[in-house]
Formats: sequence, C-alpha cells, structure tokens
Amino acid sequence: MNNLFKALNDKTRRDILELLKKEDLTAGQIAAHFRFSKPTISHHLDLLKQAELLTSVKKGQFVFYSLNTTVMDELLKWMLQFTADTLPLTKKTTPRYEGK
Repeated sequence: MNNLFKALNDKTRRDILELLKKEDLTAGQIAAHFRFSKPTISHHLDLLKQAELLTSVKKGQFVFYSLNTTVMDELLKWMLQFTADTLPLTKKTTPRYEGK
C-alpha cells in the first residue's frame, strides 16, 4: 500500500490518472498533455504501474495504458473501515486517547 500512497502523492501522477479515466492512451499521448520530457513521463508511468494503478497492453508498436480501478476499490474499502463506527461523518466524537 506504500507504493499506492507514494504514487497518489504527486499531482502529475494524479493528472495522468484523470486523463486515463477518459480513455486508454499511449505514453506519447500522455506526454503531449504535459511540459515534461518523455523520460520523466515514463518515470511517472512506472511508479503508477508499481502501485498497480495502471495496466499496459502492447498493440503493434504502441503500449496503451489504462486505469486499474480494482486497486482504487480496495483503497476505498480499506479507508471506509475507519469511518464505519463514526457514521454519519458529521457526528462529533470524543477522542479515545487524550495525551498528557
């Protein structure tokens, strides 16, 4: 899960995920949306793949990247476990531990 949070921590990588939400793209198509070098974009794509947020499929001479929404579903499920006892979210709760 550390790779996931590391990948999501960067705005450029979040922007790449936004692009891929609409359609599968090649690295060149993704790079066209940014003012970074292609090696920099490749680095961001690699980190997103390590976090399993992206999948890639080679079609001819191109590699197409797409979102892996399963990981996001798992992340949301994990995060929701912390809110299950405090629903609704607006409810005021008393801290369980008050440090001195």
